[in-house]
Amino acid sequence: MLRGEGWYMVRELLRTGLSISEVARRTGHDRKTIRKIRDAAAHPPRQVRRKRGSRLDPHKPYLRERTAAGVLNATKLLGEIRRQGYTGGITILREFVQPLRPVAPTVTERFETPPGHQAQVDWTACGHLWHEEQLRSLSAFVLTLGYSRRQYVEFTVRQDMETFLRCHVHAFHYFGGIPAELLYDNLKTAVDHRRGDGTIIWNPRFRDFADYYGFTRVPVSRTAPKPRARWSAG
Repeated sequence: MLRGEGWYMVRELLRTGLSISEVARRTGHDRKTIRKIRDAAAHPPRQVRRKRGSRLDPHKPYLRERTAAGVLNATKLLGEIRRQGYTGGITILREFVQPLRPVAPTVTERFETPPGHQAQVDWTACGHLWHEEQLRSLSAFVLTLGYSRRQYVEFTVRQDMETFLRCHVHAFHYFGGIPAELLYDNLKTAVDHRRGDGTIIWNPRFRDFADYYGFTRVPVSRTAPKPRARWSAG
């Protein structure tokens, strides 16, 4: 089963309406493989890699005890476990000990919005792939809900207005609703230009789209914090 860019390339070709035979011809993969990708879930199968063991593994319980007792000097710990038979280097030891060091508490103000009230829209660059016999840029449309941090992600080889609006509609269907506000950070497909006083002039077609679906367009402030997000394909 294909993974990574090859998987997304096949899905994108199928999305354009090409037949299984034509996609197989363009990509060089067999039709059975193309059919499996067509019938698969909305994201590629996760590749599980077997984790290799480390020379440090037998000594980790001892190291946890020593760091809990306040011994954090990697050179000192290296000498102690060398006497126990450790034959590895100090770099892997330092990497293991680093997360065990106490962290000074910090006070931060978290930016929160009510459920369903706000989301942020961005394009993310995802490298390149071969599409229709051309090397194209692969992009991801990402809509992140401000309250739950859930995301809708759609991969595409275009960032034109048609694709931009279509991805919005797919996201609305995926979440089963439309946030009251959507935030945009100078996206060309959303913002036509800024006036000298900083006033946003929205793209007329995008403005009509927002008015039709009933959400408020909000420019991302340069000083206000953005909603945090984590990556999870939807």
